[in-house]
Formats: sequence, structure tokens, C-alpha cells
Amino acid sequence: MDVCEVCGNTYDQSFEIHTRDGAKHTFDSFECAIHQLAPICEHCRCRVIGHGVEVDGHFFCCAHCSRQSSVGSEKARDKVSTG
Repeated sequence: MDVCEVCGNTYDQSFEIHTRDGAKHTFDSFECAIHQLAPICEHCRCRVIGHGVEVDGHFFCCAHCSRQSSVGSEKARDKVSTG
């Protein structure tokens, strides 16, 4: 049994996530994995667990936060209508 690197729980159904930079992480739940690995919105500070919005290397949870931020983009949109 492995130990979760976030909460320290020993769990028989823990899992590993390997990141692009080759790091290996062990978690006992998706909640702990999100807490450790998900980017943080640069405007509202929530964890970005959906698609989010990236503008020039800056991460936001949604287009609204991107538009409100000084480093975001006024052009950011969550949904585009093709008319």
C-alpha cells in the first residue's frame, strides 16, 4: 500500500500520476491529486479543474477571470458561437 503525498493516508487503492517533466506522484483520491497538481486561477485563486483559459502562459478558470485580470485578455471567451 502506498501513502498519499498530500494527506498521508495509506490506502490499498492509491494511484500514481506521472507528469510531463517525469515526476511521479502518489495519491489516494482525485481530490488530493487536484489539490497538489491543478493550476491556480491567477484572478480568483480557485483550482482550475476544467479546461480553463490560458493567455500567454497565465492560467485562469474562465474567460471572465481572464478579462478581469491585468495579464489576461479582453478577447477571452468561454463559448464561441459560429452563428
